[in-house]
Amino acid sequence: MADGQGDKPMREDVKPPQIGLKLVHLDLKGAPPKISYLQEIFPLFAHFGAEGILLEYEDMFPYDGNLQVLKSPNAYSPSYIKDLMDLARKHQFEIIPLVQTFGHMEFVLKHKAFSHLREMKTFPNSLNPHKEESLELVKSMIDQIMAIHDDIKWIHIGSDEVYYLGEGEESKKLIEQGQTNIDSLFLSHVKAVASYIIATYSSVKPIIWDDMLRNISFDKLQGSTLGQLVEPMIWEYNADFDVHKMLCQIQKYQGAGFSQIWFASAFKGATGAAQCLTSISYHLANHLQWLNVAQTLPRNSIHLQGIAVTGWQRYDHFSVLCELLPVGIPSLAVCLQTLRHGVFSEKEEKYVKQSLGCKSLRINFPSIEDAGNFPGSAVLDYVTQVITCLQESVDKLLQENIYIKGWFSKYHRKKKYVHPGIIQNFEGEVRGVCSHWETAVNNLQKAMERIYFPDTVEEWMEEYVNPALMRLQNFVQDMDETLASMTIK
Repeated sequence: MADGQGDKPMREDVKPPQIGLKLVHLDLKGAPPKISYLQEIFPLFAHFGAEGILLEYEDMFPYDGNLQVLKSPNAYSPSYIKDLMDLARKHQFEIIPLVQTFGHMEFVLKHKAFSHLREMKTFPNSLNPHKEESLELVKSMIDQIMAIHDDIKWIHIGSDEVYYLGEGEESKKLIEQGQTNIDSLFLSHVKAVASYIIATYSSVKPIIWDDMLRNISFDKLQGSTLGQLVEPMIWEYNADFDVHKMLCQIQKYQGAGFSQIWFASAFKGATGAAQCLTSISYHLANHLQWLNVAQTLPRNSIHLQGIAVTGWQRYDHFSVLCELLPVGIPSLAVCLQTLRHGVFSEKEEKYVKQSLGCKSLRINFPSIEDAGNFPGSAVLDYVTQVITCLQESVDKLLQENIYIKGWFSKYHRKKKYVHPGIIQNFEGEVRGVCSHWETAVNNLQKAMERIYFPDTVEEWMEEYVNPALMRLQNFVQDMDETLASMTIK
């Protein structure tokens, strides 16, 4: 990282965008980094223009008492979180904790102790808004988070993708009787949660994701007075979303009483549940669209608080891991610089490359030749090698080699039967390829172990490495056993 570059003045030929606070989203519900790694990358976030952290704990928060069952075995300790807060203050970061309070409650409702609070008995996604115990559960979670974060200005209460709302037995009965509807169920619960926060923590404002508000009628939204209680975070991760449609949505919120809003973009984790490599160009385009929205926003009627640059680690609690944080760092750097300067030109690209220690910056997908030298770059390097080449290398060797196809097929391997003179035509190549990938995978594992807890390393290896590597290793084992059976005794 070049000295003094973080203080570089704005470009004279580009008007600085009025985007508000730039938050980096840390999604801890998958591949949560060790605190030691966060200490390494917070300075990098600040260097590229971040001004805060949206911290989505999920099961990494050290819940105690009757909530102790919610926390992961690797959950951060209270002292770790305090160290994290001190580090954030050092970089003048706003910290906004995120706790789900309605939808995406899988990490809570999967447990037997809380399964009776599901909206639908068979699905742990959403909370039943009719039970008084549901609200008490949410209050307890908020209280425990606030006990550690006692100096925050905002708390994000989630409330997105409340799947199956209205499909539970109690909801269906009330809806059939005409006493409520899905929109009313949503608004009532969110208002109860937000009202509790405002009454209990008067200096803290709740933020919610906006997707459940989008299809609620203007009159109903305005009449709910929710705009007096929460600030919506409007999220859109597509590269080419409709700017005009977005501005109409914002105008609806403004008219319904929401005077302060947030945007949410994405730097990774939004292009596929099992995506391993980050397309910088896709996320760059998303940010350029958000800048178009910001530039057209009527500032006299609504205030843009800031933008959360999200980096999803799982699509939900039960899905596979997508791009690891170090893999997405170059994309994050590009996105933050774009927000900072309102453009991403050769000048910004040079700045990112110098800061990350890269000779080149592949905008579409990472290069296997140059991962840079930033904290975690070794993970990016080996992940890129493995994802780009491992499967292809094994397929080419085992499916295209004429001697393997013709004389050492699956049937031959099963029967340990091969012509003695044939195996020498592929033995050396097979052993060389296997040795190469075992070394690369071992290096990747060591790089990941420096950043992640063992369960994350195990999960990523099982999902993305072991199927291809074990296929190759099993072939070598069959070859060795066949050679041994051919030995004349």
